[in-house]
Amino acid sequence: MMEQKSGQKKPPEDEILPIKVRNLSVTYRTEPALWNIDLDFPEGKMIAIVGPNGAGKSTLIKAVMGLVPITAGKISVYDKSYSKQRSKVAYVPQRGSVDWDFPTDALDVVEMGLYGKLGWLRRPNSQTREKARKCLEKVGLADYADRQIGQLSGGQQQRVFVARALAQDPQIYLMDEPLNGVDAITEETILSILENLRKEGKTIVMVHHDLQTVDKYFDWVVMLNRNLVAGGPIKEVFTRKNLDRAYQEKQRLSIR
Repeated sequence: MMEQKSGQKKPPEDEILPIKVRNLSVTYRTEPALWNIDLDFPEGKMIAIVGPNGAGKSTLIKAVMGLVPITAGKISVYDKSYSKQRSKVAYVPQRGSVDWDFPTDALDVVEMGLYGKLGWLRRPNSQTREKARKCLEKVGLADYADRQIGQLSGGQQQRVFVARALAQDPQIYLMDEPLNGVDAITEETILSILENLRKEGKTIVMVHHDLQTVDKYFDWVVMLNRNLVAGGPIKEVFTRKNLDRAYQEKQRLSIR
């Protein structure tokens, strides 16, 4: 069995939080991806999930949404199951997991984010099209609304998926490496949007790979290596000691 190393300071159990994870374990066949995770995600924070390859970062996000089977434990979204709070959560997947050959344009992809509120039996109308266009405008792609999604650059594709999440107007944004491999304009655009969302009290949970920018972009961090190594405010948690425990090797990184 894998031993839980350390965790975050827990708030009172009756406090309603965006996401609570209790005793979570996820196993792929016989291999544990996450083991006995206890974790709270606070409201209105930019939260990075970091750890080495295979640490369970993407698995944690997918477990919140029920996209992977849970071996043990419980996850709640504002003290209810995800299925009852689906409208409060938006997901931005890894770009590499998307079929970009699917024959649709950028505006249609963004409009798909509104289907949950429309209901599958109601057709999009002029109002939903206009909302989708405004979301594309927010990410700097208003002129690309009719462009086939496969014809866009990698950074533009990522911005389309951020626009789709914005169209859902959720309380929680779950994002799987949205800054990985994107151009400087896309990174700046996404970060500016997320900063504004944080100011509005939204909660952003992002799998992030660049340790050099963790303390620059985020105010909370969750450090995983199948176990929870640590979770909490950057100044308390993002330390050399915890990095060494998470990555099991020395990192060439200057920690403030």
